Amino acid sequence: MIRKTRNLVRLMAAAGVLAFATMSSAQAATTVRLGHVGEPGSLMDVTANEFAKRVNAKLGDKATVETYGSSQLGNDTEMLRKLKLGTIDLALPSTVMSSVDPVFALFEMPFLIKDHAHMARVQQNEYIVGKMAEAAEKNGYVLLALWENGFRNITNNKRPIVKPEDLQGIKLRTPSGEWRLRMFKSYGANPTPMAYSETFVALQTGAVDGQENPLAQIYPAHFYEVQKYLSMSHHVYTPVSFLSGASWKRLPEDVRAIIKEVAIEMQPVALEYGAQMDKDLLGKLKEEGMEVNDIDQAAFVKASAAIYKEFEATAPEGKKMIETIQSLRD
Repeated sequence: MIRKTRNLVRLMAAAGVLAFATMSSAQAATTVRLGHVGEPGSLMDVTANEFAKRVNAKLGDKATVETYGSSQLGNDTEMLRKLKLGTIDLALPSTVMSSVDPVFALFEMPFLIKDHAHMARVQQNEYIVGKMAEAAEKNGYVLLALWENGFRNITNNKRPIVKPEDLQGIKLRTPSGEWRLRMFKSYGANPTPMAYSETFVALQTGAVDGQENPLAQIYPAHFYEVQKYLSMSHHVYTPVSFLSGASWKRLPEDVRAIIKEVAIEMQPVALEYGAQMDKDLLGKLKEEGMEVNDIDQAAFVKASAAIYKEFEATAPEGKKMIETIQSLRD
C-alpha cells in the first residue's frame, strides 16, 4: 500500500512538472519581446509603449508584446544579431540600418526630408517602402513599418555650428552608420562612432566634444547637462525601421497580422508625437540653458553634393529613389 502511494506521488509530481513545462513553453511562445535603445520619455520609448498598449488590446490572450528600452536587450547592432538568431522578436534600429544594406543609406542623405508631412508621403510610397522591405528581407529581416526617429541636430561644447567649416576638428559622437561618418568627415569634423548608451559619459568626460541626435533623444538623455551649444541643423531625418527576424514565422499567423496592422497604424501617430516633441523640447532645452542657433542650410546642402553622388553610385536604383522622394515634396 505504501509502495502504491509512493508511486502515485511520483506520477503526480511528474505530471506536475510536465504541465509546468508545457505551460512555460506555451507562455514563451506567446510572449513577443520588443527592444530599443531609447531612454524613458524619449520618442522611441513613448511610441513603443503606445504600440504595445494598442497591440496587446487587439491580441487579447493570443500573445503579449513586452517592451525593453534603454538598450536592455543590447545596442542596435546587438539587437540586429539577436533578431537573426530569433532570440528577440522585434526591434527599432535606426541609423545602423545604413550598414545593413546600401538601400537604407537613402535616409542618410542630408536634407533629403523636408518636414513631417513630407515623410508621411514617403511612408505611403509603394516604391520606396518596397525597396526598403526587399533590402530587409535580403538580409534576413522583416520590415513591418517605418516609424519616426526625427530630425537630427548638433550639440557641442566648442562653438555654435553655422557653416560646415565650424565643424572643423570637432570630435563628434555619431551612430555606427558608415554614411554618417562620411558626411561629417566631408564637413571637416572628427566623427566618433559610439553606442548611444555610452554618449553621456563621453560628453561629460570630454572624450568627445559633441553629438548629433533628434531633440527627442537629446532631452531625455540629459545631454543639456554636459553640452552648451545646440545648433538646429535638421541635417538628417532618420526613421526607425520596425523589424522582426527569424522568430517572425514562428508566431501564429493571426498574431503576425495584428502586429503588422498596428505597426502601420502607428506610423502617423509616431510622426505626430515627433512633431509635438520637437516643439515642446526645444523650449525646455532653452530653459536648461543651452544656446540655440540656426545653421546656414544652403552652405551645408552645397557641401553635401558629393555624398549624394556616392550614394547614387553605390545603392541599386539610388538615383531613382532620391528623385522619387524629392518629387514628394510639396
